[in-house]
Amino acid sequence: MTRRRWIADEWDERTALLKGEQAAHLIRVLRAQPGMECDMVAGGRVWRAVISDVGGDSVVFALLSEIEAEAALPVTLLLSVFKFDRMEWIIEEGTELGAERFVPVTARRSEKHLVQAAPARVERWRRVAREAAKQSRRSDVPKVEDVVTLRAGVRMKTDPPGLNLLLAEQERSMTLSDSLKQADAGHAAVHLAVGPEGGWTTDEVALFGSEGWQAVSLGPRILRAETAGIAAMAVVAAFLG
Repeated sequence: MTRRRWIADEWDERTALLKGEQAAHLIRVLRAQPGMECDMVAGGRVWRAVISDVGGDSVVFALLSEIEAEAALPVTLLLSVFKFDRMEWIIEEGTELGAERFVPVTARRSEKHLVQAAPARVERWRRVAREAAKQSRRSDVPKVEDVVTLRAGVRMKTDPPGLNLLLAEQERSMTLSDSLKQADAGHAAVHLAVGPEGGWTTDEVALFGSEGWQAVSLGPRILRAETAGIAAMAVVAAFLG
């Protein structure tokens, strides 16, 4: 039987601690007691762990031995702010597919009321990423950045520099898969920019181009923002292996 996997709230070299909602679920629903085993994610590593103590609102684990685990893919999704339920979906699915980071940005065609409310949604998006990481048995939790302007997001750099790709419905000649092959991006960091409903404006496409981003296509069909982002993430994940 597959052991449950948890993500530590606090840890050191020998122990890990769950608190808050995770601990409450483990205590009240799963009837946590000393001796129960699980997998524990702590500091980007996965451990076989056993409960050593159950408190009123926390559960303490002893870390027994490290388990080999796959690292996140070096992929960042730059997400223009769009409808929040669809934002949650792309963060959830992107996490399951291995994305390392999400950067919410405000685009010209992002709805104004969503832009205004977006900063208050970031913690919820982080919880969505955390739960998806647990569900998909990842060894880490992807980072969800604070909301930034498009210009700031476009200029975010990776170390070492990676491949910056703009999903653009205007592009017809260069596909995402061909771009990845031509760049031989097997081990490179990849940034994928996903536009808002209605797409990028001409000025925004020009901004991307001035910062070295390459426009790519997912094919002749017009896709919803969340569909395009998930499809692109799946293509990149398959390419990176």
